[in-house]
Amino acid sequence: MSIGTLHWFKSSYSSGEGGQCLEAAVASSTVHLRDSKTPESPYVTVGSSAWNAFLQALK
Repeated sequence: MSIGTLHWFKSSYSSGEGGQCLEAAVASSTVHLRDSKTPESPYVTVGSSAWNAFLQALK
C-alpha cells in the first residue's frame, strides 16, 4: 500500500490545542503513525497486534 492511498486521521489521544498531534492510518494488518505537523516526514508502521497491546497498556 502506498502512503498516498492511506486514509490518515488525527489520533483521539492527541490534544485539540495543537502542538503534539499524532495521525494514524489503519491498513489491513498494520497501523501507520506520523507527526501531523510534518506529514511528509518519515512515519512508523507497527503490526495491529502490537498497536492493540500498546493501547491496552495506556488504560
